[in-house]
Amino acid sequence: MEKAGGRGSVSQATAENGIENPGLELMERGNPEQSRKTEETEEHSRKDGPGHSNFWSRRKLQPFTKARHFFKRHAALFKKILLGLLCLAYAAYFLAACILNFQRALALFVLTCLVIFILACHFLKKSFGKKLMSCLKPLKNSRLRLWVKWMFIGASVVGLILWLALDTAQRPEQLISFAGICMFILILFVCSKHHSAVCWRTVFWGLGLQFIFGILVIRTEPGFNAFQWLGDQIQIFLAYTVEGSSFVFGDALVQNVFAFQSLPIIIFFGCVMSILYYLGLVQWVVQKIAWFLQVTMGTTAAETLAVAGNIFVGMTEAPLLIRPYLADMTLSEIHAVMTGGFATIAGTVLGAFISFGIDASSLISASVMAAPCALALSKLVYPEVEESKFKSKEGVKLPRGEERNILEAASNGATDAIGLVANVAANLIAFLAVLAFINATLSWLGEMVDIHGLNFQVICSYVLRPMVFMMGVEWADCPLVAEIVGVKFFINEFVAYQQLSQYKSKRLSGVEEWINGEKQWISVKAEIIATFSLCGFANLSSIGITLGGLTSMIPQRKSDLCKIVVRALFTGACVSFISACMAGILYVPRGAEADCVSFLSTSFTNRTYETYVCCRELFHSTSLNGTNMPSFSGPWEDKEFSALSLAKCCDLYSNPDCV
Repeated sequence: MEKAGGRGSVSQATAENGIENPGLELMERGNPEQSRKTEETEEHSRKDGPGHSNFWSRRKLQPFTKARHFFKRHAALFKKILLGLLCLAYAAYFLAACILNFQRALALFVLTCLVIFILACHFLKKSFGKKLMSCLKPLKNSRLRLWVKWMFIGASVVGLILWLALDTAQRPEQLISFAGICMFILILFVCSKHHSAVCWRTVFWGLGLQFIFGILVIRTEPGFNAFQWLGDQIQIFLAYTVEGSSFVFGDALVQNVFAFQSLPIIIFFGCVMSILYYLGLVQWVVQKIAWFLQVTMGTTAAETLAVAGNIFVGMTEAPLLIRPYLADMTLSEIHAVMTGGFATIAGTVLGAFISFGIDASSLISASVMAAPCALALSKLVYPEVEESKFKSKEGVKLPRGEERNILEAASNGATDAIGLVANVAANLIAFLAVLAFINATLSWLGEMVDIHGLNFQVICSYVLRPMVFMMGVEWADCPLVAEIVGVKFFINEFVAYQQLSQYKSKRLSGVEEWINGEKQWISVKAEIIATFSLCGFANLSSIGITLGGLTSMIPQRKSDLCKIVVRALFTGACVSFISACMAGILYVPRGAEADCVSFLSTSFTNRTYETYVCCRELFHSTSLNGTNMPSFSGPWEDKEFSALSLAKCCDLYSNPDCV
């Protein structure tokens, strides 16, 4: 039976593949009588049995079967042809878009270059990776590595000294921010758990990477323009939230009510992040950043991956990336994971802060710069003294999302964001109410001893003023910046950013800086420093969030978590402060602040920040002689439009030089 079945299956397979039995064909040719009988049998088969009808149906389907097998045999070739045609079509579309209007196609150009760069790196790694690694074999020599190490350290120190000497010669106030970095590092070293075990390579590499990235983003013109463009694109992208929220809530609520204006952005951004995670893009970017930090700073794979993940996800979501490894991590590694959560902000709330009016490029830069600094300061405060199980340089692999398709990923992302929206709204209601109660209580206590206007913000403005000054903020702006820094640490970063956005809106509206002895807004430099100093979840309420999230993952290590969480909170806050110091060192005036002569030579009729700054500079350069005719000095001297610009400025602002 088995043999017969085998032969039957073979003959059936040959029939299905359109291959005739050569022996049977020869037999039929040699015996005509047998051939006639076979034809009669087939004729009866067609008339009498269902099995015989299947035979003829298979004969009819043979061309389709052959075609299917042909396509299967040449599937790889057809894929290459189809991919080539699609690439040619995209190349034609890309060239047409760039030729017609390159400025309009700039976003397409950037994305295309990024994809080409990634594909080129993948091709080079796959084709020449072993050859490149063989070229680095001489560096494995310990003596040569030592020489290279000391040469690099010497060049870095000399370069830093020269840069400080040359750059701060024009703006010596930047040295205050450099002194602020030294002050915070010294404080953290004093608070270190194991002073003798500090790995200074990790500390200086982290600070160096942060400084280099800051130079690229803040100081260089291409880097500044690139991140400014990226911030503008993110704002345009987030503006699409209005389409959905207006349909659900109506235009009136979306335009006038905070809860319907900013909070839906969290849902939209959460949906997008979930889609990107499902596609594997988030994991790919996180792993590349983690690999780079691990190689340069010498940290372990698990802690580096969690800190890199904090750039995109929140302080409770990032540990989920390394959940299988948390139970075996050392105290130093868990401290690094906590510090990364306190030092950065989640991508979902990034959109909400941008909707406040906070500068998007500064927020993105601060979040990215915080990652290497968080690892560096974490290893300064809590150095590694145990044997880690994750020293492998291969890193930790991140799984794809569990969703079965992209629609499920989008739906889950939006649904999960509802909890975050409710959490944000509840915290804002609670903390603003608590802050109002605290201010009322302090005001009541102050009036008992004839101290009027005492509140929480006033106390913070005095207590934190020296620290804010060391970040590089001008002394006149220090009270307002210290106030919002205190609100961020003791209350909530949402409340702090909301206050900062109010100061920014007043500045942009062009109102005068001082009204009735009260400062109405802060300078652009102070805004940028404040944006960096607020960019993190390091506030008292985050302690409970962090402990709750990590304890649910590793309940057996609850005592260890409680032991180091306060230290991690303090370290995370200092990460944001050092990032603010970096911004203070690297900040340079741009636009009207740098060239008021060109700005006032154009027509201006409305009050703006640029108008106020340049008119104030013109007032300072103007003096009245005995004939009440103004005379100009400095860059305004011998300029034909100086008198006309002064008249326009006098129409907008009051000044003794206006006649």
